[in-house]
Amino acid sequence: MYDIVSKILEILGGKVNMEIKKILISVIIFLILVFFSQNVFAAVEVKNNVDTEASSTIEEGKNKKDASIEKFKQKYGESYGMTAYILDRVRLYSIPFCFIGMVVGALYQYVLGTRRLDMKHKGFGLIIAFVTLLVICQVLPLIFAIVIKGWGG
Repeated sequence: MYDIVSKILEILGGKVNMEIKKILISVIIFLILVFFSQNVFAAVEVKNNVDTEASSTIEEGKNKKDASIEKFKQKYGESYGMTAYILDRVRLYSIPFCFIGMVVGALYQYVLGTRRLDMKHKGFGLIIAFVTLLVICQVLPLIFAIVIKGWGG
């Protein structure tokens, strides 16, 4: 793409600086997106059907969440049920969050850290922080269950 733009600019006027090339590339990409995008016109009946399906999906999700909260309230009691539910959600969502953080830390340590030592230390610190956070988020619900239910039962 860059070579094509350079050829066009050379034909039109000779030497052109990099900023004009970048602007021209952006304009060409924008025009390609505008010209090749398709407009979709849906009928009102289809829209109402989609709205009904979306609202039923939202209601199903809410019902599952309420059932899950009730399950935790029955298991841990009325006062600790919501805490157990929140800890379970934290346990589930901490996994992808921490892996993304570890990837960012690895990028800092191994890619950017090859040139600058402070970036290498920053990456190592990020990896250690996210691994620690992952371990805490995975072990905390277990500790909560042991403390609330007790060792024996």
